[in-house]
Amino acid sequence: MDVLRWIGPLGLRAACLTAALVITGCNTTPVDESVSWSPEKLYAEAKDEIAAGALDKAAKLLERLEGRAAGTPLAQQAQVERAYVLWRSGERAQALSVLERFLKLNPSSPGVEYALYLQGLINFNDNLGILGGLAAIDLSERDQQAARDSYQSFKQLVDQFPRSVYAEDSQVRMNYIVNSLAAYEVHVARYYYRRGAYVAAANRAQQAVKEFQYSPSAEEALAIMVQSYDRLGLVELRDDARRVLAKNFPDSRFGDETLGSARQQRSWWRFW
Repeated sequence: MDVLRWIGPLGLRAACLTAALVITGCNTTPVDESVSWSPEKLYAEAKDEIAAGALDKAAKLLERLEGRAAGTPLAQQAQVERAYVLWRSGERAQALSVLERFLKLNPSSPGVEYALYLQGLINFNDNLGILGGLAAIDLSERDQQAARDSYQSFKQLVDQFPRSVYAEDSQVRMNYIVNSLAAYEVHVARYYYRRGAYVAAANRAQQAVKEFQYSPSAEEALAIMVQSYDRLGLVELRDDARRVLAKNFPDSRFGDETLGSARQQRSWWRFW
C-alpha cells in the first residue's frame, strides 16, 4: 500500500507538524536571562554567586560584565574580581593572566592597588611551605620564580602605595619570602657540601650572602663559604669569608673555635 495514501492528507499534516515540533524542541536552548540585565544587576548577581560559593557562575557573569561595561570603572572592578574568583576556583595561571592584562591596560586605575596585592598573594600561596619539604629536596634546584614574582608585586605595592591598607601585610610577606629564599639557598649549599661538591657549595653560599645579606641565613652561608674554601685549599678566600663572618656575627656558633682546621670544622655540622 502507498504510505502517503495510507496516512491520508490530515494524517500527513499531523505527522509533519509533530516532526517539526520535535526538531524545534531538540534545537531549543535555555534562555539566557542575563542578556537583558543592566551592568549593575550583572555585578550584583555575580556577588551573590560568590557569596553562595558558585564561583564558576560568578566568573562567567563577571566576564560578561567586562564586555558589557567596557571602559568603565565597573568593568575594571569586574576584571579584578574575576581574577580573584578564578584563583579561588583553582585557576591560578588564568587569574594571573587576567591581572597582568589589567595592570598593563589600566596603570592609573584605582584597582591597581588591590590588583598588585592579589597578584602577590596568588604567587605567595603557590610557594607556601617553601621550607616544608627541604629534607627531601631533589638534587636539582626547585623553581623559586613564583616566590620572586610575589616579592616583586608586594614591593611595587609598598613602593607605589606606602599608605595602602595592604602595605603592612605586604611588607610582612616580603620579609617571609626573603628569609625563605635565603634558607633555601643555604640548604642547597649545605647539600652540595655534604656531597663533596665544594665549588658548588661555595658559589651557592656566596649567592645567598650577596642576595640576602640581611637574612638570618647569611650567617650559615658565610660559614659554608669558610668551610668550602678550606676544603679547596683556597686560604685567602677562606680567611676573607671568616673575617666577614666574625665582623657581622661576633657571637656566631660558627666561630673560629669551630672553623680553625679541617678536622675541627667537621664538628659544627652537628648543628645542621
